[in-house]
Amino acid sequence: MDKVRVRFAPSPTGPLHIGGVRTALYNYLFAKKHDGDFILRIEDTDQTRYVEGAEDYIIETLNWCGIPYDEGPGKDGGFGPYRQSDRKSIYEKYVDELIQNNKAYYAFDSTEELENQRKIAEKEGSKFSYGPKNRHELKNSLNMSSDELKAKLDAEEDYVIRFKTSASETLFMQDEIRGHIEVDSEVLDDKILFKSDGMPTYHLANIVDDHLMEISHVIRGEEWLPSLPLHVSLYKAFGWEVPKFAHLPLILKPSGKGKLSKRDGDQLGFPVFPLEWKDPANGNVSAGYREEGYLPKAVINMLALLGWNDGTDQEFFNMSEMIEKFEVKRIHKSGAKFDPEKTKWFQQHYLQQAPVEKLVKEFKNILAEKSIEVSLQYIEEVVKTIRERATFVSDFWELSWFYFEAPKEFDAKSSKKVWKKDSSSWMRALIGKLQSVDDFSQTNLQDEVKTWIKTQDLGFGKIMQPLRLALVGAMRGPDVFHIATSIGKDKTIARLEFAIDNLD
Repeated sequence: MDKVRVRFAPSPTGPLHIGGVRTALYNYLFAKKHDGDFILRIEDTDQTRYVEGAEDYIIETLNWCGIPYDEGPGKDGGFGPYRQSDRKSIYEKYVDELIQNNKAYYAFDSTEELENQRKIAEKEGSKFSYGPKNRHELKNSLNMSSDELKAKLDAEEDYVIRFKTSASETLFMQDEIRGHIEVDSEVLDDKILFKSDGMPTYHLANIVDDHLMEISHVIRGEEWLPSLPLHVSLYKAFGWEVPKFAHLPLILKPSGKGKLSKRDGDQLGFPVFPLEWKDPANGNVSAGYREEGYLPKAVINMLALLGWNDGTDQEFFNMSEMIEKFEVKRIHKSGAKFDPEKTKWFQQHYLQQAPVEKLVKEFKNILAEKSIEVSLQYIEEVVKTIRERATFVSDFWELSWFYFEAPKEFDAKSSKKVWKKDSSSWMRALIGKLQSVDDFSQTNLQDEVKTWIKTQDLGFGKIMQPLRLALVGAMRGPDVFHIATSIGKDKTIARLEFAIDNLD
């Protein structure tokens, strides 16, 4: 396998967890680093768990995150189909090959019979496992004559086909992240590869598809590490070249204890899915990073560092930098603790880097919902002024509403602190001063007012604090002269008069 070819192979059983997005990202980065191909394969062999809309959700997620696949549904690269349900006719040939070579066998044990074996094992203080130690005592083709087997197959009795695990072998395996791994085959069980309904299990379909699609590296989640001995054994049973494997660490709860789940997000108030998901079964809606206002660059940067770094203190990476610096050997072995606040930190950074035109357009939509119509130039000036205090575009209104509406009430605590007995008389005097100012630009207005304050022999707080309260309704906001200049002389004076009438 000279060319790097990797695949992301999710099951369409619901929304894609951010752990899955990270797996897709690492595959994408590795492929692009080595001028290879990134393939999307939909592993839908278990039709009982198929969820309508899940496949579209997966594709939309990859596109939103900026990690589109090179081959997959709708993008044939000559190795399709890319849905396992469309490849059903392929697998039977390969399972037959295993049976012919004594690497697999038919098993006719019923669910009830296997459950009974489990109960017997429990009574004896052990755990039932269908494998090298007991398969010759069970109901399978290893213990039948060819005539007996033919009779059962002709009668269309239910069966499964199991892999025949080597009875006594030490498997030597290599993981690109975890290093050398050894497993005694006697502790393994004979996994089911094929069912009588004509559908393969994940294990067979996964190996056959990876081989036929010429996958060079399998980069997948840590939860598949226990399946590595079986998968390597299957490659060897077929006589195929084994791809290189890398098993990624878990994304942990914010507490660091256990795998991050939807419940953690629900309880702590952050999404665990890239996009919003509406469950077709019950209509329940799960939050998504996109709908919560996160930028894809922020989400991707955050995920990239959940289990990997480039060996430096750098934390902000654009896609080109990630591709250039990404190395599998720098992926961590231990789990990575998810930090919602760090995710917001990335979001705030990328919001500051976003093109102002994009932010203006999004804020304009928010204003339109409030029936506020102002020029794009005005919105742009406001956005430039308040964006550094924002984490999301949705924060803009709370940070700047006073640029668009006059306060109708005043913060009680601030009013008590800054509006003194003589504040009204000084604000009336300030109104007189403002009426005399012809050039109401920010710089000139500031010079005029500050000079006037000095001539009155006053402390700046005596005037500036009540002025801010009148314009904003509270002791917050950007430069008070910027606010006054933006809303204009008439509205500035009107707000001062409203404050005088209501705060005395």
